[in-house]
Amino acid sequence: MAKVTISLDSDLAIEVMLLSGTRSPQDAVELIVRDYLATRSRTEARTGDAADQNRLIDRPLRAEEG
Repeated sequence: MAKVTISLDSDLAIEVMLLSGTRSPQDAVELIVRDYLATRSRTEARTGDAADQNRLIDRPLRAEEG
């Protein structure tokens, strides 16, 4: 697995560590990113994704047959 190095404001990293209950900034950021991805997946499962954008187009109602 490839590793990525980033720079964060120390106050931001500490706040995330406190809120997430982790002991290192790396663990905190990884947890937050994993949570973000899981939340996005759950949202797409409920609402669809960009490929489903056609379902949002207003279509004229068809007269009921029968």
